[in-house]
Amino acid sequence: MKAEVVAIGTELLLGDIVNGNAAWLGQALAELGVDVEQMAVVGDNVARIAEVLGAATRRADVVVATGGLGPTQDDLTREALAELAGVPLERDPEIEAALRARYAALGRADFPPMNLRMADRPHGAVPLPNPAGTAPGLRMTVGNAVIFALPGVPGEMREIFRRWVAPELAERAGPGTVLLSRVLRTIGVWESEVADALADLDAELALRGNPTLAYLASEGQTRVRISAKAANRDLAAAMIAEVEERARIALGDAVYGADSDTIEAVVHRLLTDAGATVATAESLTGGLVGAALTETPGASDVYRGGVIGYTVAAKVELLGLAPELIAARGVVDPEVAVVMAESIRSRLGATYGVATTGVAGPARQDGKPVGTVYVAVTAEGGPTVRDVHLSGDRQRIRRQAVNIALDLLRRRLLNLPPEPQLRRRRS
Repeated sequence: MKAEVVAIGTELLLGDIVNGNAAWLGQALAELGVDVEQMAVVGDNVARIAEVLGAATRRADVVVATGGLGPTQDDLTREALAELAGVPLERDPEIEAALRARYAALGRADFPPMNLRMADRPHGAVPLPNPAGTAPGLRMTVGNAVIFALPGVPGEMREIFRRWVAPELAERAGPGTVLLSRVLRTIGVWESEVADALADLDAELALRGNPTLAYLASEGQTRVRISAKAANRDLAAAMIAEVEERARIALGDAVYGADSDTIEAVVHRLLTDAGATVATAESLTGGLVGAALTETPGASDVYRGGVIGYTVAAKVELLGLAPELIAARGVVDPEVAVVMAESIRSRLGATYGVATTGVAGPARQDGKPVGTVYVAVTAEGGPTVRDVHLSGDRQRIRRQAVNIALDLLRRRLLNLPPEPQLRRRRS
């Protein structure tokens, strides 16, 4: 079964809102065994919406549209559907009654007349009740395709999809169309390095066609998605397990988790299991490492606190760095990072100290180019330091540095070498 997703709203074209609905729908449809072949974004214009939806119905079996079902004058999906199908809009008395009842239940005496627009539907369209909001979705057949028009509010869209759309699509898909995915999460390695380590496996899978590998890179992390299609979930899971085992061997200790794992949660769990604590001294990252360590509930059990030693004076006064060291080495230096980490560890009585220093840009510092970063982790056994050279703008460099710091702490907790060990492609 082929599907297309159409997101409706000028705010998406202008970048005012990130199109998270499309990403969620892509994953949800894939899990149902539905092949999403195209996605489109169209602004608030009846003719253009009708044109985009019409083109999608000629290519796909199912079209899922989001947005444009609210009460305002720029909510035009209903009108576009009516124009596409060549049918009139009708006021649905049951929808109107439900809207009025919902407002009354909220204690609102005056029902806004504008909201009656949400009771309109194209002739022949079936309303999809919205338990999470006011605007109902719509189901409509156009040609050989079915259009599901859903609200743009993410929570409402997801609820209607789960209750009404997913069951129908699962029934239509029938047996033999289960698609499962597993995501391996790596950190501290480039996407190209991950792809190189998996090149032999990837080439073999390309010949088979199923399962498949896909790579998704972000700041300092690369996700490897393994997808398999089979007659049932057990068969698909078995296919994924075989590939996952081989991928883990190739990627080695660069893999820190799977699926919804986060590096913050993994580090929190390792600290908890070890009965250990951590403190941070940050320059380059300006508190972002500490913020990441407090993302997980219960962070106070493992995180003692931190200092942002952003200036030379702060490094001297708050962390006790010797002015002579800074004069001799500069602040962007591995030895300075070690002293910062050990100082905060000692001052706050933590098991581990983590420190960051570097050049985020836009100009060089202490003769070091933009992107130079030093991260140190100290403990009773001595320091571990990693120096990296990052690219990107100021914010990207800082975010990458946070991931490197968290990964270095993970590696220290697991007694791993400072840098990932990948298996390279056979020559």
